[in-house]
Amino acid sequence: MKKLLSWGVEARGILPVPPQQRTDTQYHKIFFIWLSANFNILSFSAGTLGPAVFGLGLRDSCLVILFFNLLASALPAYLTTWGPKLGLRQMCQSRYSFGFYGVIVPSIFNLVGMCGFCILNGILGGQTLSSVSGGSLSWNVGIVIISVISLLISFCGYKVLNWYERLAWIPVLIVYVVALGIGGKHLINPPPAEPADAATILSFAATIAGFVITYAPLSSDFTTYFKPEVSSWRIFWYSYLGFNVPIITLQCLGAAVVIATPTVPSWSAGYDSGNVGGLIEAMLRPAGGFGKFLTVLMALSVTANVAPTLYSFCLSFQVFMPFLAVVPRYVFSILATAIIIPLSIVGATKFYDTLTNFLGLIGYWASAYGAVILMEHLVVRRNRFAAYDLRAWNAPRALPPGLAALGACVLACGIVVPAMDQVWFVGPIARHTGDIGFELAFAATALCYVPLRRLELRFRPLV
Repeated sequence: MKKLLSWGVEARGILPVPPQQRTDTQYHKIFFIWLSANFNILSFSAGTLGPAVFGLGLRDSCLVILFFNLLASALPAYLTTWGPKLGLRQMCQSRYSFGFYGVIVPSIFNLVGMCGFCILNGILGGQTLSSVSGGSLSWNVGIVIISVISLLISFCGYKVLNWYERLAWIPVLIVYVVALGIGGKHLINPPPAEPADAATILSFAATIAGFVITYAPLSSDFTTYFKPEVSSWRIFWYSYLGFNVPIITLQCLGAAVVIATPTVPSWSAGYDSGNVGGLIEAMLRPAGGFGKFLTVLMALSVTANVAPTLYSFCLSFQVFMPFLAVVPRYVFSILATAIIIPLSIVGATKFYDTLTNFLGLIGYWASAYGAVILMEHLVVRRNRFAAYDLRAWNAPRALPPGLAALGACVLACGIVVPAMDQVWFVGPIARHTGDIGFELAFAATALCYVPLRRLELRFRPLV
């Protein structure tokens, strides 16, 4: 451990960062964290869902991608501004509404969500490496390669992670520019699409929202070392642009490419059975050996998403099991990788089903979580960071019991479940409206939380 620390490996887990240690003034780092984490093949793949799964045309797909990303990314961008003010990791900050033990429930959901995203990225990276090798390298080996590289980056912690994320987007940008230079002519005149109904639009919107709103439970994990005096607006706009610039651009590109795929035989062959990695490889194939090199870079682009996710996984795991807070953070990176690799291998053959079901479902809980955190801060604590007693961050008896937060989320399920539209279940409301579960999850949880929290405060005062 001493040797690792001497090499600059970060051991700090959920222990709060005191004001005297919040000295980082390179605030643009958070922009590059979100830029590189989303400037990859997974964002491209999420965009293909509009035409490939929901049958939407290019215009409708791009409009949904634009407006629902602009809406849903505001929550995680706002929560990143709390890190410099409190010095608390996101799930630790959540103890001030969910309580010391109650926060274990959202921590579990967060762990599942982060594992899900790592699995999706691992599958995509493995597919792409296999495609560039002509099949001589199996998907399974590709998944292992992606996971191990991501482990090494996350293992080192904050400094190495920021250095990597600052550079990781550059080769990916080159790949997309070359791919457009080679195949952009096929994207000029997309075929006309059938008019979309509101139900289909809202179901795709729920999937798109689930892609970005799930950053909310880990937002402030990467800003706790910034100086407390930094303008919240500055951090917000760095984060907001860091989310939307790559996600909107690549999701719209993914929608355009998958619509054009049936008209290009080589693309269609590479995309067989929903192999997005094969589609990228087919687009770059005319470049010969250089194209293969660029395809490898595209495969490795997912590490810029997996690495920060593994970093936050460590922190959420320590909140999930508080007695493990004494264990160095990097140990849990190894644990997460051991979980992700076999699950990625199992889910690799059903990527589109996994992606659609996962993004749609994970958005519900993240929306409800965000409503609780916002109502606690804006209504109960009246937007005052001074209202948080930071000495109580690890004191179960001083923190709220969490019954109001959990109760509000449970009550919200009464309206969310009928509004869900999933492959395995379509609620009675969703049959007529499409999937409006994530919108109702936020609204219903917010409305239920405030009166329940006021009742809770009668038995335990605010800390």
